[in-house]
Amino acid sequence: MGHVDVAGIGFELPDGRVLLDDITFRVGDGAKVALVGANGSGKTTLTKIIAGDLKPHSGSIARSGGLGVMRQFVGSVRDTSTVRDLLLSVAPEAIRTAAAKLDAAELKMMEADDEKTQLRYAQAVSDWGEVGGYDAEVLWDVCTSAALGVPFERCRWREVKTLSGGEQKRLVLEALLRGPDEVLMLDEPDNYLDVPGKRWLEEQLNATSKTVLYISHDRELLANTATRIVTVELGAAGNTIWTHGGGFKTYHEARKHRFERLEELRRRWDEEHAKLKALVLMYKQKAAYNDGLASRYKAAQTRLAKFEQAGPPQAIPREQKVSMRLTGGRTGKRAVVCTGLELTGLMKPFDLEVWYGERVAVLGSNGSGKSHFLRLLANGGSDPDIEHQPVGEVEIPSVAHTGMAKLGARVRPGWFAQTHEHPELAGRTLLEILHRGDEHRDGMGRELASRKLDRYELAHAAEQSFDSLSGGQQARFQILLLELSGATLLLLDEPTDNLDVESAEALEEGLDSFDGTVLAVTHDRWFARDFDRYLVFGSDGSVYESTEPVWDEGRVERAR
Repeated sequence: MGHVDVAGIGFELPDGRVLLDDITFRVGDGAKVALVGANGSGKTTLTKIIAGDLKPHSGSIARSGGLGVMRQFVGSVRDTSTVRDLLLSVAPEAIRTAAAKLDAAELKMMEADDEKTQLRYAQAVSDWGEVGGYDAEVLWDVCTSAALGVPFERCRWREVKTLSGGEQKRLVLEALLRGPDEVLMLDEPDNYLDVPGKRWLEEQLNATSKTVLYISHDRELLANTATRIVTVELGAAGNTIWTHGGGFKTYHEARKHRFERLEELRRRWDEEHAKLKALVLMYKQKAAYNDGLASRYKAAQTRLAKFEQAGPPQAIPREQKVSMRLTGGRTGKRAVVCTGLELTGLMKPFDLEVWYGERVAVLGSNGSGKSHFLRLLANGGSDPDIEHQPVGEVEIPSVAHTGMAKLGARVRPGWFAQTHEHPELAGRTLLEILHRGDEHRDGMGRELASRKLDRYELAHAAEQSFDSLSGGQQARFQILLLELSGATLLLLDEPTDNLDVESAEALEEGLDSFDGTVLAVTHDRWFARDFDRYLVFGSDGSVYESTEPVWDEGRVERAR
């Protein structure tokens, strides 16, 4: 068993702004503590401080037991790293160090075969065994078999980018939950997981004896697993912490009562402050005509000074207000028509008609082809006309298929990428992107751009580059670009994955008022409830429609 003590942590951003102020909380032995808060409030920064990736400007961290960390990038790995590299990244440090020495020794053996090199290789092999490397490989075999359906030896050199986001997440979660570390810190572990995967995660979190601190915006997961809720609250002088000792089911009511109590304390303080100021003024006026009241005037001044020095009670935390104004436009009656469409190597042929104004949720397990389907439509379908070219500057990968997918008249697709892959935005500030515009979106002045960003709670990040934003901020900015683009068909790939609860609710309201058609891939059980139709990618390779959400489709059976 292990624990984490966070005491008085303070952290400042490079521009001098205070991000975290006096953050103090404890994650006790065996507890399952959820860390929640607005996108960009500093949750991931706080986990990096606990993990030792960042140094705080004040305060300290104490913990017992080994610490296993799932970082936010898991699920969106698109480099040349292998499955073995990914598993090593969450292994204990001793195993990572021994693996690096073993790899270096093997490379040296390829270049030279002298005695010194052979001895060095033999020592590296011996060290690998002593730190438990072979035991780790046995564990990894169990993990890859459970997460990918293949043994470790068959997939160890497979590039991680060939795995779906859910497969990447499931693999790392298997390794951490089965591994030796007694404390786990998971940054949005439910992102990219399909609903069976989320249910599996809920079961594992409830069953494990490990101490777990995790970030999540999935309300059902929070309600089913969290024993305590730690909230990062927005503050003018730096974000602070409030800990709710119960689970998520009582969280909102407790938070409401807390805000009411803080408001009442502030009202009483203001009343007492006004009384003391009035008392000082009264004695000041009377002391001017009566020297005998000078001592009372001085005592009243001292009392007011001490009251003001103690300061007012804690201010009510600022709550973010995100306002999305997705407009769209009238299109032909049939927005999407698919005839005998088969995604090569993924799903069997299917037919589909989506009418203007419909909201269609695309459901199914990870790796079934849902994202490929959205990308095909985002590219304008099988044989796109000029009017069907996607909005924005991003290049969307083509999708191999047979059959036909066609968009209707005046349908202009706008694509929300699940992995937030936007190389055309990397290195550019939000103001620069909005000011410049693109082929489908007019540029705008600084003042108007700032107002747009403010509606999405991004004004404070205006001078930050897109790639430096948190996952939730990137998601909100992507939606803002869709709002400005004139898209009439929204193709949303897991849009709520990184959004906090307030932003997800704002997106839902925005979609309600959107004058156009929406297709959304989602594993968010709450978000999917308001859709009109459900297109399900089944485990047998078929694609079918349902009038209700279907969450129990397993992984598609295919050669791996």
